[in-house]
Amino acid sequence: MISQQAKDAFDFIVTGALKNALCASSEGQCEVSVIADAKEAKEKKVVLLTVSSYTFRVMTMLYFTLNRETKAHFAAINRSEVEAMNESDYLDVICECGNIFCGALNRELGNHFPHLGMSTPNVLDRECVDYLTELDAGYTQHFKISINENFTMHASVCVCEFADIDFKVDMTQTEESNGELELF
Repeated sequence: MISQQAKDAFDFIVTGALKNALCASSEGQCEVSVIADAKEAKEKKVVLLTVSSYTFRVMTMLYFTLNRETKAHFAAINRSEVEAMNESDYLDVICECGNIFCGALNRELGNHFPHLGMSTPNVLDRECVDYLTELDAGYTQHFKISINENFTMHASVCVCEFADIDFKVDMTQTEESNGELELF
């Protein structure tokens, strides 16, 4: 069982991590809201990353479609021109944003749970998300991310527990920067 306090903590951590990972600049405006169903997400692909321990597995999904708006947003994050990037470059930036998002979740959970491991990014078809119910997860939440009122993405978090989960985070903490995107 996952306590309500833990569910609230997951939501708080995920919201902050999404804002930090997906805003192209410090002047950017990013709003994250909970949505009822992943069917609202119309993107065609997801980047899947996991954080695992002995007592749970958290799967994070960042949805995307490589259309004009997505390319413009991720080129800005990469501080590049849209024309200067190819599809592989975009996937690298999107996957790295997924790493930043999941890494922030991993760091915060590490304050409460020992022995965590984080996966590398996997790009999957969006239809895979429709099978999350098959995992019999204790908690699944979907998010809408609105950036500068002109770009929207979606994300999901799915927590499968192997023991009772209860933890609390300080929800009065201010957002902190985890650095800038740097590709090698």
